Amino acid sequence: MAACSVIFRLLFLLLTLSASAVRVLSAGLGINYGQIANNLPSPSRVSVMLQSLNVSSLKLYDADPNVLLAFSNSNVEFIIGLGNEYLQDMTDPIKAQNWVQQHLQPHITQTKITCITVGNEVFMSNDTQLWSNLLPAMKMVHNTLVNLGLDKQVIVTSAHSFNIIGNSYPPSSGTFRQDLAEYIQAILNFHSQINSPFLINAYPFFAYKDNPDQISLEYVLFQPNPGMIDPNTNLHYDNMLYAQVDAVYSAIKAMGHTDIEVMISETGWPSKGDPDEVGSTPENAALYHSNLLNRIQANQGTPAKPSVPINIYVFALFNENLKPGPTSERNYGLFYPDGTPVYNSGLQGYLPGIVYYSSASTVNAWSIFSLAILVMSCLIRA
Repeated sequence: MAACSVIFRLLFLLLTLSASAVRVLSAGLGINYGQIANNLPSPSRVSVMLQSLNVSSLKLYDADPNVLLAFSNSNVEFIIGLGNEYLQDMTDPIKAQNWVQQHLQPHITQTKITCITVGNEVFMSNDTQLWSNLLPAMKMVHNTLVNLGLDKQVIVTSAHSFNIIGNSYPPSSGTFRQDLAEYIQAILNFHSQINSPFLINAYPFFAYKDNPDQISLEYVLFQPNPGMIDPNTNLHYDNMLYAQVDAVYSAIKAMGHTDIEVMISETGWPSKGDPDEVGSTPENAALYHSNLLNRIQANQGTPAKPSVPINIYVFALFNENLKPGPTSERNYGLFYPDGTPVYNSGLQGYLPGIVYYSSASTVNAWSIFSLAILVMSCLIRA
């Protein structure tokens, strides 16, 4: 029994350490779960990891059935994606219905799928046919959901690059690019009609990288700084992300709408980059994400919408080693594929079979499991 007493103490100590290792978020946090890599953990292990972090929302770029199955009967809400390559097909009612019946319906009874993004950053392409197909595809997917009785559960939207904004300074003078005006106007009308949010991918990193001599690093990292005053509204901005969001709200208002929510579908900071990608360091990435998480937990709104907490999806969960482009593209992850944090953002959890992580301790998850078995054996013998 003396051995059992020691085992009880060890188990209590390990559980105490593991509890201190996980920062549980009370406010909603969304994370983008990209999978352009060949070394990622299985979705079932990722499911345990994200639920240990109390992540409330996950955004996919497809409708991976393995991921959706792994998160069945969890409390995680999903945004699933229809890639740009599907837009032409989605203008056809039969193909749209087939997609929804094959990719959404098999999972929706057990997995909380609440949104479909039709296309991603479509207007970054030079393909004007793709531009023209976007709204008809969005409408057809929505109509399909209506016909199947799913439109009250699942909303339809699309994610846009901040590049669609023609003017963002000051935030109160935000406008969309003129060459996109006719497309955006029609899309906004549709959002207003079906009451779905307008999604924007906003990266202050890009603005800083392109103009580090003119833009304050503290301003883009949510660090203490003098900020800026919007001369039209006298509103004070202490960070660029909020200024970008309010510029989008102003652009939407300029097109006659005040009833559409702006949601940040992507934001993040790379921990590594090419020599010309100024500011891409683990230290800056840690500051950006930890300061952003603090504001998410505080349910902050922007200066122009102080009572409306911003719905934010961080990019991204893991470093993705097969993403094309500059070095930064493969280094936006909060975690390495083995589950270790890339830097200390304050957001830490565990992958089953790997370890619990904390700045003060590293505790093997299987050690806890093994000790628990020993405790059960002691209880049985007793």
